[in-house]
Amino acid sequence: MCSNKLSWKVGAGCIALTTAALSLPMSAVAADTIKVGVLHSLSGTMAISETTLKDTMLMLIEEQNKKGGLLGKQLEAVVVDPASDWPLFAEKARELIEKEEVSVTFGAWTSVSRKSVLPVLEELNSPMFYPVQYEGEESSKNVYYTGAAPNQQAIPAVDYLMNDIGAERWVLAGTDYVYPRTTNKILEAYLMDKGVAADDILINYTPFGHSDWQSIVSEIKTFGSAGKKTAVVSTVNGDANVPFYKELANQGVSAEDIPVIAFSVGEEELSGFDTSPLVGHLAAWNYFMSVEADVNDDFIDAWQEYLDDDERVTNDPMEAHYIGFNMWVKAVEKAGTTDADAVQEAIIGVSVPNLSGGYSTMMPNHHITKPVLIGEIQDDGQFDIVWQTNGLVAGDAWSDYLPDSKDLISDWRAPLSCGNYNVKTATCSGQNL
Repeated sequence: MCSNKLSWKVGAGCIALTTAALSLPMSAVAADTIKVGVLHSLSGTMAISETTLKDTMLMLIEEQNKKGGLLGKQLEAVVVDPASDWPLFAEKARELIEKEEVSVTFGAWTSVSRKSVLPVLEELNSPMFYPVQYEGEESSKNVYYTGAAPNQQAIPAVDYLMNDIGAERWVLAGTDYVYPRTTNKILEAYLMDKGVAADDILINYTPFGHSDWQSIVSEIKTFGSAGKKTAVVSTVNGDANVPFYKELANQGVSAEDIPVIAFSVGEEELSGFDTSPLVGHLAAWNYFMSVEADVNDDFIDAWQEYLDDDERVTNDPMEAHYIGFNMWVKAVEKAGTTDADAVQEAIIGVSVPNLSGGYSTMMPNHHITKPVLIGEIQDDGQFDIVWQTNGLVAGDAWSDYLPDSKDLISDWRAPLSCGNYNVKTATCSGQNL
């Protein structure tokens, strides 16, 4: 409850308005703030995941304002609700940039929502930080990809299953949209490059919210009974995970028999349902709440205090926003302005702490360096980290395993300034602004 009548509640905190501020024209008040757009679904099917990221951004903005703001001004969060409606993401992004005049946007979750927003960002030359793992095969001057690229999640996960678990047969199970399909296309090519026969790869897709997994799990069980160690690489998204893991348990498919490694199941998802059918299965991320680091302990404490809830968990996309926001702040301070082009030039090479106790750096392709972690699901909804990379992995915008991508690089530094540069033909066929 906000004690001052001249205040309003944002997340779990109160932002006070002074009488002097209220007496000023709105244009004068606006001139004293730097607006930050928050583009996350607060309703619809993705609200369960994205509302948390909205709250994360409000917390980060509040903390920065307590430090004195940025360039002598306070930051002002402008929150909109694209309501899990992919075309509405573009409309709301335009509203943020043209009407609200935000200097930067943090948002989107699914790849289809990001791709909806992308033309607006490029048309209006406005930056957005995207915090969720994605399929790669994209590089924009106006997008900073702080979630994992396939080489920072999917490829290391397969390597772990192959080298440490001894997997020889592969089920690539995904929700039917662009991220799973493109990721599985990369993984199929990678597996075959590693000598896996086509007959040892089973691929299937299901719609969002799919609930009847009986026949699919039966097919997985049969596929895994051929005498070769079988693993499932899951890009199944959202609520469909609940009946999927339940059906695995119902049919007696244990993590020891056929381990599942998921790319879209994290602490936030596990906090919403009974984890007993998932115990022993795996997930690959760049951060887990269970990471042992002082900076992580501090972040968890701040998050739970902000929400006044000791039970709230943290997750990988939250860390991506933490990294991205601090990179933007540092780049603005370095540039001395929020101008998109000046910040874009300043941010390449910027390093900030991640929550694993190290530092992440913004690379010339607008992807960042991240550790890769594999965790085993525990009955309390947390992850026991069973494997991690020795160091940081730089995100790769274009896959080395797809014929149309293997010769492409992205480098947004002058003089190249290209997100789609073909090293064989020496041509840039993508955005070059």
